[in-house]
Amino acid sequence: MHAGLILAALALGLALASSLVSLPAGRRPWLLRGVALPLFGLAGAAATAAGITALLGGDAATAVLPLGLPWLPWHLRLDALSGFFLTLIGVVTVAVGLYAPSYVRGFENGRDSLPALGGFSGLFLTGMLLVVLADDAFLFMVAWELMSLASYFLVAFHHDNAASRRAAFLYLLMAHIGGLCILLGFGVLASFGGGFDFEAMRAAPLSFGWASVAFVLAFTGFGMKAGLVPLHAWLPEAHPAAPSHISAMMSGVMLKVAVYGFIRVVFDLIGELHWQWGVAVIAIGSVSALLGVLYALMQNDLKRLLAYSSVENVGIVFLGLGLALLFQGSGHPLLATLAFVAALYHAINHALFKSLLFFGAGAILHGTHERDLDQMGGLLRVMPWTGVSFLVGCLSIAALPPFNGFASEWMTFQAALQAWHLESGVLRSLIPISAAMLALTGALGAACFVKVYGVAFLGQARSRHIRGAHRPPVGMRVGQGVLVLLCLAFGLLPTTVVGVIEAVPRQLFGQVLPQATAHGWMWLTPIAPQTASYAAPLIAFVLVLLLGLAFWLSRLGLLRRVRRCDPWDCGNAPPTPRMQYTSTAFAQPMRRVFGLLFRIEEGVETQKDGSLRYRLNVSDRAWEIFYVPIARAVELAAARIVRLQSGNVRIYLGWTLVTLLVLLWIIS
Repeated sequence: MHAGLILAALALGLALASSLVSLPAGRRPWLLRGVALPLFGLAGAAATAAGITALLGGDAATAVLPLGLPWLPWHLRLDALSGFFLTLIGVVTVAVGLYAPSYVRGFENGRDSLPALGGFSGLFLTGMLLVVLADDAFLFMVAWELMSLASYFLVAFHHDNAASRRAAFLYLLMAHIGGLCILLGFGVLASFGGGFDFEAMRAAPLSFGWASVAFVLAFTGFGMKAGLVPLHAWLPEAHPAAPSHISAMMSGVMLKVAVYGFIRVVFDLIGELHWQWGVAVIAIGSVSALLGVLYALMQNDLKRLLAYSSVENVGIVFLGLGLALLFQGSGHPLLATLAFVAALYHAINHALFKSLLFFGAGAILHGTHERDLDQMGGLLRVMPWTGVSFLVGCLSIAALPPFNGFASEWMTFQAALQAWHLESGVLRSLIPISAAMLALTGALGAACFVKVYGVAFLGQARSRHIRGAHRPPVGMRVGQGVLVLLCLAFGLLPTTVVGVIEAVPRQLFGQVLPQATAHGWMWLTPIAPQTASYAAPLIAFVLVLLLGLAFWLSRLGLLRRVRRCDPWDCGNAPPTPRMQYTSTAFAQPMRRVFGLLFRIEEGVETQKDGSLRYRLNVSDRAWEIFYVPIARAVELAAARIVRLQSGNVRIYLGWTLVTLLVLLWIIS
């Protein structure tokens, strides 16, 4: 058997073993910390090795398992595309395996079920691994449902909390609607291909109409799981409800499994690509990126803010995929490859820095039991390691060089700036608009994480329990440190990363970026040196040199020393934590400018003791536009259907007779 498939099978076995070992953890909590979670991390290491083997090997490996249906055994396939996403899953899983043992210790004395946490975590990982390895629709849907159901129980882990139960139900409902769309999309491909295995679907002769039907179903189903606007409503509810290391897996990894599904169906199975699809994906991706960061700016709950930020970054990934569809459908394969590589690069970058930020949020929650930014402040003094790690995550997600977020967003811009190659004037106008939205998204993203870091880690503590915060255990710090190093590595060596990712477009398009790596490991030139180039190592060297020079001059006393004292305050009292800028105040200008996009309830309430309390509630308009009307329609339909339950046996028999007659008429 192929070495990559052996490693992938090992990863599946370790993930299942992690789940089984967790079952006695209710009476023996050390099994979860000492055995199950290390096995979980080892499964990630095996998945990473399998993925890298597939990316570097270049050839696809297949296998057939004696499982499934008698006429449809399970087919496995490990190629460059599945290898890339196996690597993405595995890297984050290794970090979770290091981080989680210390984090879950806090649940050992509570009422929450440790066997459920460990068991469903292992099944969750198993489902994601099987999704990217599946080579037939039946196994794909079984793995997809396993991933969705296992993550449902993880979202509902704190089931004593009504908000967690509500979030879990909403997530499960949306997951099944999305799964139904995906199943129907596979049905279209299977009906023309004559089989449920992916090889038969690739050979299906689809007209433009039926191909578009399959595309719409796939885009809806996978877009719902990925959290694209307006199908994102479940995401900011579900991700914050789960334990922090599971939030990192869901936001950093599970959303990318949805991206994988979209790529597999649209770019691999459907066949010929059409530029009209690219227009739709670009529009939805751009709107998701912009609205996602605006929603994030309005949040005070740290984990909810990070969840909305995932909507933004998934939108950027789909913007890149839309550009790839548009360029490929218009006959520009080299530009399609550039946009496609940028999308994959941003997908793995988001997995790294978003997992790092959720680890930081988990460390804050572990040390302070607080998620409200307006209650934080001064955490850098009491949690320096978490403060530095979180700063790296903020700089990465804000796309500042030389961190990894900049490289992938810069490549997306480079792809968008090639719109002049298109013949259609309408398309040449559309892409610059999407690029401008991406630029606005980047600026707002930077503002969002300036707010987060400034309010949470700088200044003075705003509450007593923040002042009494304790540092996270060593394991949590190690997990953060691994992701910090990866964020730096993927930012400093973009040429190496692009060279590895190129195996995926080589498989799908038969195309690579010949100029990207032609000028050595230092210079990334996506199109040509005359067009644009980026030297991340050189920028990092200059930054380190300037910092070292400043430090050396200060040691020699050549720089003027700063005298630290209280500023002149016109004779007023010393500043207190209540005088600091809050998260709510920081976002107030954006709330005024983009107020029409939100439902804002603002006012001042008088308390029983006569004091005044400012009240602000900013909610997502998607609820009242898309979801509330559907909920009311369902309630109205249910109220009318319930009239059929009259309690009269003769009426029930009559309905049964009518149903049988209709079925006989249809069959005949």
